[in-house]
Amino acid sequence: MFPSEFSEDNEQSHASSVTLTDEAGRELTCYVERSLYVDNQEYLLLLPVDSAVEIFAWQGDGEEEEAVPVEDEETIDRIFGTAEAVLAEQNLVLKHTAFALTVAGELPPVEETELFTLEIEEDGTELEPEQLQLLASFYHEDQEYAVYTPLDPLLFFAKANGSGKPELLSPEEFRKVQPQLEEQLFDEME
Repeated sequence: MFPSEFSEDNEQSHASSVTLTDEAGRELTCYVERSLYVDNQEYLLLLPVDSAVEIFAWQGDGEEEEAVPVEDEETIDRIFGTAEAVLAEQNLVLKHTAFALTVAGELPPVEETELFTLEIEEDGTELEPEQLQLLASFYHEDQEYAVYTPLDPLLFFAKANGSGKPELLSPEEFRKVQPQLEEQLFDEME
């Protein structure tokens, strides 16, 4: 998963779509935003059709309270029904899709009071903070949870595997081709 600096309001139509499948057999349908080539290999920049969401568990008290991403599949499975019901009250359909949870439906307008800034570190380097919009809060077994959607679209890079189906790039593979992919994207934007 790679957050993007590109606007969802790009001028390219969402004419084609592909489906990514994870190891558990879950699917994620994505629009093909761009097709790029590096060393005669085609790479696809993909935008999920539905909006990505993240669930956080609030831990601690008062000033010490912090949001911890829920990434454990068992925990997600245990709280999924409650999160699904709370989001349904807003006419949003929670989906347990491949590589990310998503919601179908019209997201509420962004309100400054409902924003949360997540500071992210990767390999000891602080990355750009990510802004998230609160969609819903709920309790499950005395634990407070919150469902947020990122303000920046969630983008994926994929390539065709041996059978011609799109396959998400591994982090190592992405790091290897990232400079060439970014160079092509920035050249196209100019």
